[in-house]
Amino acid sequence: MSRRTLDSPEAVRFLVDSFYKKVQADTFIGPIFTDVAQVDWSNHLPKMYAFWESLILGNNAYDGHPFRPHLVINQKHTLTIDHFERWLQLFSETITENFTGEAAEQVRQRATQIALVWNNKLQYLNS
Repeated sequence: MSRRTLDSPEAVRFLVDSFYKKVQADTFIGPIFTDVAQVDWSNHLPKMYAFWESLILGNNAYDGHPFRPHLVINQKHTLTIDHFERWLQLFSETITENFTGEAAEQVRQRATQIALVWNNKLQYLNS
């Protein structure tokens, strides 16, 4: 399959769907989504489409507070740098396998920033 540019809502949805298939199958972070957070994928995925569309396409599709749910999850199961690193590894793999171009690299960098900042916030709150 040829790699594509990350420049449309359809491409963003493909990214999100491909990434969360990896997440759900992952033995390390998958259970955090399924067992701890008990994610309702039919509700979660549209939020993730909007979140990433806002970041990648700048279309302001997302209106919310993405960090808040992670605070709730962290109260049930402490999230560590290992969780964020695995999330980032799966995200980066998904980008590499499916996308090419400047937008793909920018979103990889943005995901890295998000993972680091959120990990730091949670570690501070846990201390």
